[in-house]
Amino acid sequence: MVPAYKEWGVVVRALLAGEQVLDVRKGGIREEGRHFGVRSTRLWLYPTVEHQRPELLKPAYRHWVDESVAAAPADRAIRVEGWADITGIATVTDPAVLDALDSRFIWTTEYAGSRLRWRSRDPLWVLALRVHVLDEPITVPFRDAYGGCTSWVDLDGLPADPASLGSQPAVSDAAYESRVAAIADAIPGGLEPPVV
Repeated sequence: MVPAYKEWGVVVRALLAGEQVLDVRKGGIREEGRHFGVRSTRLWLYPTVEHQRPELLKPAYRHWVDESVAAAPADRAIRVEGWADITGIATVTDPAVLDALDSRFIWTTEYAGSRLRWRSRDPLWVLALRVHVLDEPITVPFRDAYGGCTSWVDLDGLPADPASLGSQPAVSDAAYESRVAAIADAIPGGLEPPVV
């Protein structure tokens, strides 16, 4: 079964809208082994409203926090609108590299830097995500097991493979390749293929 990748609803919206094609991740406090790792190269996008705060986003995106809370289904149900393939990964420990990626994500420079500094002995992961928007979103009931600070969740009620459903790429192939190439150029050693 393809796992769900749990991320702020505003970041999932940015991915689905093609505003960004990467995510940066340190991992939650409930991670397996207490460190982030790539569990699957294909994933469902699980939007959560937990921990979102407008001041942690660049000004143009701050209004998305209230919109994501208002759009969240009742009873904490999870509205899955897309999926992604991880096409490249890198780990970052140098603040200068994170600064070079600043225009590639919606978080403020300060918040992204705080993620890098948190658990400073662990690197910040950069994931290049080829996102697909589902033709028909799927809503699944929330279960207590889905809660908490973790990156990967097995959601009940989703098809085994998201590629079996109708979906469209969030950005064109040419745009995706160009943007990922720019990300790779900003990272010493570039992006590596993901390994599970």
